[in-house]
Amino acid sequence: MFTGIVTDIGEIESLQQIAQGQLHRLRILCDYDQTTIADGASIACNGVCLTVVGSGVANGKTWFDVDAAAETLGITTAKHWKLGTRLNLERALKIGDELGGHIVAGHADGIATIVSRENLPDMARITFRTTRELARFIATKGSITLDGVSLTVNTVDDVQFAVFIIPHTLSVTTLGKAWEAGAEVNIEVDLMARYAARLSEMPV
Repeated sequence: MFTGIVTDIGEIESLQQIAQGQLHRLRILCDYDQTTIADGASIACNGVCLTVVGSGVANGKTWFDVDAAAETLGITTAKHWKLGTRLNLERALKIGDELGGHIVAGHADGIATIVSRENLPDMARITFRTTRELARFIATKGSITLDGVSLTVNTVDDVQFAVFIIPHTLSVTTLGKAWEAGAEVNIEVDLMARYAARLSEMPV
């Protein structure tokens, strides 16, 4: 479980395709303390919860290995990741940690495409388009997770929605430069919205 508050930006150092391309073994560089990363730990990478299968330190930099399986490659932007790709990272939530964003599972529901970006003084307003299936879970003033970042929805218009990015978020995530018109991002809808929709569908 996560909160959508990015705690580091990682960079893919190596990528190996195995199992006939159905599995990608990724080595990601980060600034986390390697002694705190256990094998089997969960780290959200651009909003995708991945399991650590190894870690270490080289040239003064921490690295950890994860596997992106076929389902992840099929429904997220992980299929486009390559050497040098920068990723928003978040460690799994611990009991007693501050819940600064909202409850995030790290299970991306799909992809949203950036329609437009309006750069404002120290801020940005970005409009996205997603599928109708996911758009029904998105509401004005509701929460949304995009590339692992917890954001508040500003406006909704059918399958399009917009968010405002504040200066701090622009400075500590990949949103500052990577999010431009045409780019794809991982989207996870709010869990409460999903459960509310499910309850409304079930007969009493």
